[in-house]
Amino acid sequence: MPMTESFKVWFMEWYASIAQKFYGCFIEDERWRFLWDGLLVTLEVAFFAVIIGVVLGFLVAIVRASYDTSDFSGKATGWRRLGRGVFRVANWFCKLYLTVIRGTPVVVQLLIIYFVIFASFDVDKVLAAVIAFGVNSGAYVAEIVRSGIMSIDKGQMEAGRSLGFNYIQTMWYIIVPQAFKNILPALGNEFIVLLKETSVSGYIALGDLTKGGDIIRGRTFEALMPLFAVALIYLAVVMVLSAGVNKLERRLRSSDH
Repeated sequence: MPMTESFKVWFMEWYASIAQKFYGCFIEDERWRFLWDGLLVTLEVAFFAVIIGVVLGFLVAIVRASYDTSDFSGKATGWRRLGRGVFRVANWFCKLYLTVIRGTPVVVQLLIIYFVIFASFDVDKVLAAVIAFGVNSGAYVAEIVRSGIMSIDKGQMEAGRSLGFNYIQTMWYIIVPQAFKNILPALGNEFIVLLKETSVSGYIALGDLTKGGDIIRGRTFEALMPLFAVALIYLAVVMVLSAGVNKLERRLRSSDH
């Protein structure tokens, strides 16, 4: 048999095998829905976890940065002394939170929150995952934001106070906007990492994207196509997020001129 004919036969057999596997993995019994439904769950968990992470991270960062830049050298009495004590306790709790969350794996935190903390409650798995990933992300966002705040010159705070702003107004209108521009790439990277970290949600039997691919693999005994499909979907979502962050970063840079 000529080489071209044998190649054609091999190619047709290979194509038929691929088409059959593709049909079995995605078309038969509408198994593609496992991936679609899983993607929606993944995006839902990531979206609300980002909100929790940003809010929690900014609060912790402001407490930590304010404590590091505060002067406790003078004597304090009455309410001022009480305020310093509360401030020290809040800073201690923030440091403990950062140490524990950053020092333990996110999958262990997820299991503790679902099987230990919420063991006595009928809590939705999506809610448990959102809380777990939000709390985990908040620790990393806090350090990113704190580094951004600390990178702003101290004269900016003094300038804001000289204009009549109080401490909170100066932080909100002067310090945080400048810090946000500096930390945007790191924040974007943290959100991308958070999206990929949600792939361990299957440990609490949550039907996320990775779990959807694993269900297809278990029903068809075919690992290549469903797992590659999961990887490609994650890659596509990450590329869209990266493009959005880059566009926002360019727009913020252009506003400086």
